[in-house]
Amino acid sequence: MVSFVRHLAVLLGLLLPLHVTSGRAAVPCPGRADALGIARVLELDPRGVGVGTKSFPTTLPLTPKEVVFTFDDGPWPKTTAAILDALKAECVHATFFLIGENAKARPELVRRALAEGHTIAHHTMTHPAATLAKIPFEAAVKEIESGIAADEKAAYGASGPEPRVPFFRFPGFASTPEQLTWLDGKGIAVFGADFWASDWNVMTPEAELDLVLKRLDAAGGGIVLFHDTKTYTAAMIPAFLRALAERGYTVVHVVPKAPK
Repeated sequence: MVSFVRHLAVLLGLLLPLHVTSGRAAVPCPGRADALGIARVLELDPRGVGVGTKSFPTTLPLTPKEVVFTFDDGPWPKTTAAILDALKAECVHATFFLIGENAKARPELVRRALAEGHTIAHHTMTHPAATLAKIPFEAAVKEIESGIAADEKAAYGASGPEPRVPFFRFPGFASTPEQLTWLDGKGIAVFGADFWASDWNVMTPEAELDLVLKRLDAAGGGIVLFHDTKTYTAAMIPAFLRALAERGYTVVHVVPKAPK
């Protein structure tokens, strides 16, 4: 049903085609010639954007074997810090879709992620178990707005009238046409994913690595979804980063296009 709603939203014109993006050159990794690093930075105009083939008909303009790292639900004690350590060791930048109440509880981790070059994005205030698609529209808007405000206060010390990074991901990828229209009116891009690690299921780091590499090779690249709240994901990320380098994949960091 959720998938039907998303595709109906596209057919009704509630999601506009992907806007033109621009890129910047690779980010160097001092002292680590063998590091995975960032191949390029993709500047995304967020207006009317819905990306990720698990949710939408299109995705980011990536070339084969390019990967975009995204993490949901943090920040979380120990696991987020361990993932930040692993990313820093390989000079890789990711997008973190934060839960507002977690950002409020652990602003030091949000500020660390920001200081280390990661993109701070948004994932509601409380991650409602019912998903936003099953709660009243006004309640969904409150979840989104309060989550953004909490994330921004944790990252920057205060929130403004518009988010500094207008990137949002629906909990459970569940949305309604009305919610998509509202986000479009606010100029906020909606992120899905192209493949994921299914790390909402308990597994060993070895099993997760095997699973996500198989899905990566099948997809040929794209937006990958992890959760930085999971101990097995945190334990697996260093090996995944090394495997990407060995298999010839490169990492793209997505940032919002600066306003003119």
